Amino acid sequence: MTDIDIEKFELAAHRSDIIEDVNNLIEKYRAIFGWDVPDIDENLANKLILNEVRLALDNIQNE
Repeated sequence: MTDIDIEKFELAAHRSDIIEDVNNLIEKYRAIFGWDVPDIDENLANKLILNEVRLALDNIQNE
């Protein structure tokens, strides 16, 4: 088993935790949106937040 295989195996073991953490992050920011915008469109808010998370991840990856 190569180093990459070991890292992929370890990452796969934590995949559900990563997904849960990202979902919690989206919930956190949707709640903030909800405080600022009382009649929020949750689907639109989720899409906007996900787009910002993707941009943030791209920025981090490109650093």
